[in-house]
Amino acid sequence: MAQSDRNIPDSERRPLLSRTSTAYESEARSIKQDEQRPISALRSTALGVSVFVLIFILTCNVSLMTTIQSPIAEELNASSEVTWFNSAYLIAVTSLTPISGKLCQIFTPPVYLLASIVIQSIGILTTSQARSTHVFLAGRAVTGIGSAAVTPVAFILVTKLTPPKRRGIFFGLINTGYTTGLACGAIVAGALEPLVGWRTVFWIQIPVSVTAAIVAFLMIPREEKVDLGDDGSMARKLARIDYFGVLTLVITLVLLLYTLSSPKIDFRAVALSVGMLILFVFVEFRWAVEPIVPPSVMQSRANLFSGIATVGVMTARWGILFYTPVFAIAVRGWKPSAAGALLVPTNAGFATGGLIAGFFHIRRTGSFYTPTVICFALFAVVQFVVSQLCTPDSAIWLYIGALFLNGFVVGALLNYSLAHLLHMTPSSMHVIVIPFNATFRSFSGSFGSAIAGGYFLRTLYGNLHRGFKSIGMPHNGELVRKLLGSPLLVQKLEGDERLVAIDAYAVAIKATFLAGVGLALIMLVIQAGVGWVAPDDEDDKPGRSDRGGLQRVVSGEPATS
Repeated sequence: MAQSDRNIPDSERRPLLSRTSTAYESEARSIKQDEQRPISALRSTALGVSVFVLIFILTCNVSLMTTIQSPIAEELNASSEVTWFNSAYLIAVTSLTPISGKLCQIFTPPVYLLASIVIQSIGILTTSQARSTHVFLAGRAVTGIGSAAVTPVAFILVTKLTPPKRRGIFFGLINTGYTTGLACGAIVAGALEPLVGWRTVFWIQIPVSVTAAIVAFLMIPREEKVDLGDDGSMARKLARIDYFGVLTLVITLVLLLYTLSSPKIDFRAVALSVGMLILFVFVEFRWAVEPIVPPSVMQSRANLFSGIATVGVMTARWGILFYTPVFAIAVRGWKPSAAGALLVPTNAGFATGGLIAGFFHIRRTGSFYTPTVICFALFAVVQFVVSQLCTPDSAIWLYIGALFLNGFVVGALLNYSLAHLLHMTPSSMHVIVIPFNATFRSFSGSFGSAIAGGYFLRTLYGNLHRGFKSIGMPHNGELVRKLLGSPLLVQKLEGDERLVAIDAYAVAIKATFLAGVGLALIMLVIQAGVGWVAPDDEDDKPGRSDRGGLQRVVSGEPATS
């Protein structure tokens, strides 16, 4: 018998599916078994509302900073750290998103969601009670760690509980939750802060968030057991998570975003970030059992180029979201609550553009290369128009119209880009490609906060110094430091100081938006490199694997293209 075993060819000894492939196949099989599970109308409504509230709070925690950063920076003496108020939160969300789906699979959606919201609440409470900048930023990071579960759970629930023909509607509702939170967070926070203070703006979220999480926990249909696939115990399943990949990715992001958001770029940190990125790629290709990003996906030009282009254009978009309220407060002299309302037209445009593109045009499979490239070009044009209207005396109705168009174009762009990416990849790989593309999108918030924030602060700092020097006040360093973190302070100044501050803010915001134009044009070239020819049918046949060792999961559903 031993001799017989030695004569077995190596090809017969190897498993038919790689370990990574088995994991993805198990996940796809779990979704297939659970989908279309009927639940009552009352239960589904309660579940939908609770998840919508959690998504709303998730995005509110991004936009609210645009209208309440001034009192926070003043009380905590953190004028030079304001860009990290959002970056700490967004980096935490981004870093955990790649493994959230796996954790959800291990612990089940209701348990994972409830535990995560408890962590989120601890972070919010820490933030609300912070007496120093470091504690405040730590609270924001913990809030992000807890918030990272919301989006994956929402998409998993839609996949499991709705029939395929209706999923597009529910995915649209998820996007509506994002849009509503981004639009309302700045308005609500700006209105509440003068009445109750910024600390209340944070802790008041806790009972709302916990209540929504408990409702979701009770309404989500229970699974008979945790799906551990073929990997044995939960401990073994947890051990297979790519922790080192997550660690190297987080270090890469933190080092890069730290230096990009600083007053001066530290090229040593940039070099270390590049080194950690190389290590991350090595880990994913050579070490990780179940990598965050499968090597086969990273080796695909369409996936890589589309992901990079998405990050770039959304980074420019986040610059609009972060600094439009700042423009209204510092340059136009609006109250924070009114300034936050400027996000309503651009987010309404975002939702409208995505819905119109999806409902009227993306009703077939196939290439959307031309519409995608056109949208990238239009985004650069509209971004340029917005930048030129960032003046104290521009017509506000023109500015609002340009903001709407900015959101409209990028909403359509994201839908076209994803539809074209799905055309460029085999249907059996979509279960991997869609989360990969979503991860790239989640990076854009962190990059937008750090890159746009760092560039804005560096430009504003130089403009303020030159402006005060021109009016005979070259040694006004303390005022400059306060102005960097408090746009509200601008309207409290008088005479030449006020004029200098208004001009400095207007020029810095215009320069930041123009930088977004340049970034969008670069992303246009990268997106054009995605191509338009879909892979051959041979690439979609079962059993064919690529260099990364990942075999494609063969779907049980009929092909649609």
